Amino acid sequence: MKKKQSIYIISDSAGDTAFSTTKAAISQFSDLDVTYHRQSFMTDASKIKSVLETIREDTDPILFFTIVSPDNTKLIIDFCKENNIAYHDILNPMISVIEQTTQITPNYEAGAVHQLDTGYFDMISAVEFALVNDDGKRPTGFLEADIVLLGVSRTSKTPLALFLANNNIKVANLPLVPKAEVPEELWQVDPKKIVGLTTDLNVLRKIRRQRMIAYGLNPDTTYSDEQELIDELEFSKKLYEKIGCLVINTADRSIEETASIITEKLDLGHYKTIV
Repeated sequence: MKKKQSIYIISDSAGDTAFSTTKAAISQFSDLDVTYHRQSFMTDASKIKSVLETIREDTDPILFFTIVSPDNTKLIIDFCKENNIAYHDILNPMISVIEQTTQITPNYEAGAVHQLDTGYFDMISAVEFALVNDDGKRPTGFLEADIVLLGVSRTSKTPLALFLANNNIKVANLPLVPKAEVPEELWQVDPKKIVGLTTDLNVLRKIRRQRMIAYGLNPDTTYSDEQELIDELEFSKKLYEKIGCLVINTADRSIEETASIITEKLDLGHYKTIV
């Protein structure tokens, strides 16, 4: 049985940095059943104190935080020490190293990484583009995209598109179904902008069965039938060969790994199947 663990995350901005860093660390502990409690835009000392009082009532909580205000940082650390709460300051140790090395005083500006500059708006635009052009809903979007992702159902097209969008890359994706006609717009796209996603048969079958179970449905349907999956994978393979695009096997690969392969390979202009 997994050990239940409460993780609290406090940030003076959106908290994305603290949350993603914390999740990356927790992913190394498969025997933990974690409940996350996230508090964002915590700049007021009284509100921070209120959250800390709530944390104190929990059993063996762990607190991670990204707070740039020296006063609020001290408030959190002193409270945690007084109440034996496990904590980790994610941001300030790094700021301290940079300050000591460069001899430059930091701005102590909450949310500076998310300032509303051109890059931020480009990212928002890319995310909106990925949502509008998800699952082939808008074939003309293929012609506007930086990257077009192809793949049978459950090859991580949508999460990968959104991950790339956070790096200001406009992504459209198209689910591949053997009996469905491929949109004409796809053939107008430069093959160097197209990425074909594939996976292993057993991995795909397991994921689709789990998907059906999650919806409370019978896992043994056409959606997870082995021969159907073989046909779908073979169909996608032949299409990729016809297009001449980069092909990546996503089995046992994280979204981050796949995204890294895409950006690196497309920049290199070298296209081959990654197995």
